[in-house]
Amino acid sequence: MKRAIERAIGRIWEDYHEPLSLDEIAKSAFLSRFHFSRVFREATWVSPGRYLSAVRIYQAKRLLATTELSVTDISLAVGYNSLGSFTNHFTDSVGLSPSRFRRMWSEGMRVAPAPASRPLPEAGTVTGSVTLPPEYATARVYIGAFETPIIQRQPVSWTIVTAVPGTAVRYRLGGVAPGLRFIRAVATADSTDPEPWTRRSLLVSDVEPISVADRSTDEADIALRPRRMTDLPVLYAVPDLEPNAMSKMDGSVYAPHHLIRTHAARRVSYPANVHGQRTR
Repeated sequence: MKRAIERAIGRIWEDYHEPLSLDEIAKSAFLSRFHFSRVFREATWVSPGRYLSAVRIYQAKRLLATTELSVTDISLAVGYNSLGSFTNHFTDSVGLSPSRFRRMWSEGMRVAPAPASRPLPEAGTVTGSVTLPPEYATARVYIGAFETPIIQRQPVSWTIVTAVPGTAVRYRLGGVAPGLRFIRAVATADSTDPEPWTRRSLLVSDVEPISVADRSTDEADIALRPRRMTDLPVLYAVPDLEPNAMSKMDGSVYAPHHLIRTHAARRVSYPANVHGQRTR
C-alpha cells in the first residue's frame, strides 16, 4: 500500500499544474477512488485534493523565490485560473502575500509574523522535549500549534528553540486556544557526516494532534526526522527555512522560464526520501 500512495504522490508532484481529478490520481495508485481516498488520508492526514493544493502553493513559493516571473504567470503555471483565488489561497497558507513573500526571500526573515490574535484568558499550554535524529548538528527548531496537519497559516502559538545533538531540549507553547491542535516542528540541519557531498536537510516532526482544553497543560514530545515522501510540504513562511529551504535543502530542480510560460514539458523536483534520493 505504501508504494501505491507514493505513486499517487509522485503523480501529484508531476502534474500539479493540471486539473487532476480524484479518479486520475487514484488510477495512478491502481486503487478505486473510495478505497484510495481512505488510505491516502490515513497516510498523509489530508485528502488527495488538499495535498494537491498544498503542492501548488509550495511550487508557487519556489517560483516566486527563484524566477522573475510575474505573480500572474506563476498563478497560471501552478494550475490556478484566477489570480484573485491564487493570491487569497497563497496568503492564507503562507502568511504573506505573493509579493511580500518575494521581497522577504530577497531580504531575509529572522522573525516569524506574530500570531493573528492575542491569547485567550482560558488558553492552554503545550510543553515537551525536542530531539534531533542521529548524525545531525545543532539546529534551530521552529515549533507551532497549527489548526491543520499542514504547516500553514499563522499558528495559534509558536516558539523557536535550539536543539543540540544527543540532548532533549524543552519547549513551551503558551496561549494555545482550546480545540484540536496539531503540534508541528520543522528545522534545517547539517549532517555531521564529514563527506563533502552531504547536504543540509529538512527535518520535520510527525503529526501530533492534541485536544487542548481550557487552562490545560498538555505534553507532546517531538522527535525530528528527515522528510519522507508522504510528508506534506511546508507552506508557512517559517524563519530560518527561508530563503535557504527550497533552493538548498531539498536539491530542487526548477523549470526553465520558457517551459513554464508555455506549460510544456517540466522538470519536476520530487521530495527526497530518507536517504536523500529522489523518489518517483
